[in-house]
Amino acid sequence: MQQLTRLVQQHTAIPFPAHIFRLESGLTVIHQHIPATPVTVVDVWVRAGAAAEPDDWYGMAHFLEHMIFKGSKTVGPGVFDWVIENSGGMTNAATSHDYAHFFITTAAEYLPETLPYFAEILLHAQIPDDEFIREREVVLEEIRSCQDDPDWLGFQSLCETIYGDYTYGRSILGTEEQVRMRSPNQMRCFHRTHYQPENMTVVLVGGIEQEKALSLVSENFGNFEIRSECPPTRQKSKPILQKIQRTELRLPRLGHARLMMGWLGPGVAQLSEACCLDMLSVILASGRSSRLVRELREEKQLVLDIASEFSLQRDASLITITAWLEEGDLEQVEAIIRDRLQEIISEPITEAELQRTKRLLCNDYAFSTETPSQMAGLYGYYNTISAAELSVSYPQRIQQIQGFDLQRVAAKYLSPEKYAVTVMLGL
Repeated sequence: MQQLTRLVQQHTAIPFPAHIFRLESGLTVIHQHIPATPVTVVDVWVRAGAAAEPDDWYGMAHFLEHMIFKGSKTVGPGVFDWVIENSGGMTNAATSHDYAHFFITTAAEYLPETLPYFAEILLHAQIPDDEFIREREVVLEEIRSCQDDPDWLGFQSLCETIYGDYTYGRSILGTEEQVRMRSPNQMRCFHRTHYQPENMTVVLVGGIEQEKALSLVSENFGNFEIRSECPPTRQKSKPILQKIQRTELRLPRLGHARLMMGWLGPGVAQLSEACCLDMLSVILASGRSSRLVRELREEKQLVLDIASEFSLQRDASLITITAWLEEGDLEQVEAIIRDRLQEIISEPITEAELQRTKRLLCNDYAFSTETPSQMAGLYGYYNTISAAELSVSYPQRIQQIQGFDLQRVAAKYLSPEKYAVTVMLGL
């Protein structure tokens, strides 16, 4: 069994309910025992998202997510899925700019039988040439289906305008041309470069005791592939919006126009400011009582719908406002949104609105941390982009925010004169 070091890193005044360990290999393990549930979730997070791709290898991280499930030299294609399903479990995966993660949910009693297969395909992905060619068609079809989705096209266009050539500006999927240019050898290189212990966090939450959990992880996540070295990723300067930047898309069969507006936010290093932007997104356009929904949809009926969203990312987050509306109302709606942003910057937010927003966000957080799967995902995500302990600080940070904090952050990040906008119209 590998030597373990228990990490005590308190990033917040709120006690962290799980325990964090570092194996001698550099692998991070997070464990939380929940005796009341017979289920255990194992969620493996890797700092190998699209941001880790070498220049011109775009789409590699997502394509590798598919190929992981094709097995290793000792676990053939389909075997891992059969093992999980035969034990009544489930598995899935996802790729973002900042991470790739893979998880299984299974009865705790079956974990000693299923975890070896899980670790084997993650650490020793074979990436056979014939399976690579077959799965490439699946990935290409996924790209084509996104090209038929107006909202995906609009959001991608908005990201390209906001981020430019920075990592977050390109599609996680890559393009058809880029994916066709990739080779199995390049993917093996990418896997052996990034799927190494110092880049990985294994989270176990559920009905398994600590000693057994650590023993299983140490036994199955101890033998990694010989390290490789991908071509370097060129460092790009972080984006800055200096003015209003516009893009217009004309698409066939578009029933209603879209207005998509976006602003750059802080990365996770400025988490308190990011929490302010999360609150502002709710105040602006989340629910019937939010400002823009009430005015533009309910009262003036200038939009079919309008919504705002804040997305926390490691380096540079994103806040968006999206409206579905008639083409003739585009200019008026954008002008009203800009006016309402200026009001938030200039006029104090009422105590009633402040407390309503805090209540909504804290309740949402409580509802999103009810299951072992939700908790494992939360711990793994924060540990991948920063530190796991920050995951429990959200309610406290929200409750500490005052109206003047929101005004200050709005003035800093939500300028009505510096944003990106994508307008989508029918042909």
